[in-house]
Amino acid sequence: MRTYVLLVNVVAVGASLSTAWLVPVTRTDLLRFGVLAVCAAAAIEATRHIERQREYNRAATVAYVDTKAVWSIAAVIALPAVLATAMVVFTYAVAWWRIWPRERPVLPHRWIFSAASVLCGTQAAICVLALGMHHYPGVLASGFLPGLTDLAVIVLACGLRWAINTALVMAAIALSSAPRSLSELFAGFGDQLLEAGAIGLGLVTAALLLLANPLLLAGVVLALVALHRGLLLTQFQRDARTDVTTGLATKRWWRTVAEQYLDRARSGQGTVGVLLLDLDHFKAINDTYGHPTGDLVLREIAIALCAEVREQDMCGRWGGEEFAIVLPNVPSEEHLGQLADRIRCRVPQVVVALPDRDTVISDLTVSIGCALYPAEHLSSIDDVLVASDTALYRAKQAGRNRVELATR
Repeated sequence: MRTYVLLVNVVAVGASLSTAWLVPVTRTDLLRFGVLAVCAAAAIEATRHIERQREYNRAATVAYVDTKAVWSIAAVIALPAVLATAMVVFTYAVAWWRIWPRERPVLPHRWIFSAASVLCGTQAAICVLALGMHHYPGVLASGFLPGLTDLAVIVLACGLRWAINTALVMAAIALSSAPRSLSELFAGFGDQLLEAGAIGLGLVTAALLLLANPLLLAGVVLALVALHRGLLLTQFQRDARTDVTTGLATKRWWRTVAEQYLDRARSGQGTVGVLLLDLDHFKAINDTYGHPTGDLVLREIAIALCAEVREQDMCGRWGGEEFAIVLPNVPSEEHLGQLADRIRCRVPQVVVALPDRDTVISDLTVSIGCALYPAEHLSSIDDVLVASDTALYRAKQAGRNRVELATR
């Protein structure tokens, strides 16, 4: 990880130096840089409280949505390469100074790496623009076809910048946190579409800077504030639906989705299966190794459960060492029992390594209760849950590590 970060930093510095004098800097360029810098600083200051909350709440395994791209994209299009590089450094320096919570440990290497990954993408974008545009830096060429060609080059450059930056960051995430699957690595990746909005604002900003009154950039600052509030709301919604320990759905969100599936089944659109799972003898793990280790075991079990179900199925943490799975469109009760037994057989394969103790936790087992809707005497999600819980109780009373169906 350290070698990778150092390599990205070195490449960023080398690439930035190689393009620094590609285009000479004029007094007008310096004036435009100053206008962009003032607007960038104002936007960072206006959104710093929102950004600080995003920093507190963001998942470590999800690529960060960088709305500062507005100013660096505008600089890449409208300013010489050396000033575009300077804009990246300036915005990241101001953001770290104003956003990073003072009560948390100082971690400048993270910000330096983030800036370096953006710089690598920026230099690639500069090369595309310098080779493809009729007038770089500057406005689109006159005429429909030349202007359309320049626009295509700009879109290509912006897309390349985003792709390089995102790839470098996600590679760092993969190296540092070692996600178990691609689905976990790309969790929340849809938020990156919001960064496309920031890049679009960067194109507008460049046009305003080159062709119109720079005072109109105040509108861009206001748009960024609104974009940040949208990002924060999305993040809060995700946090409210996700269990912190396991990464599965919370009990409330799981129940909401399960009720939606039941509504569809009630109108004749298929069936709904519900599994309640209880990890056997979990208290002994907490008592022996401590609750942090217990949380690690729950996380590994959650990963195993997600690997055994379909995309439309939802796994949730029901409480303590209990899990719940809702499965729409299960063909039959027999099929539901087979799926539950497959999960039961998967759990003993989970191995949790404890490097500090030089040991592993293995041979875990789980008891499962199943219920399928529609069925006699089942009319609501509460009825289905009671039936599943009763079946789970029978499984534990019968010796654990087994599956019981509600109708038997």
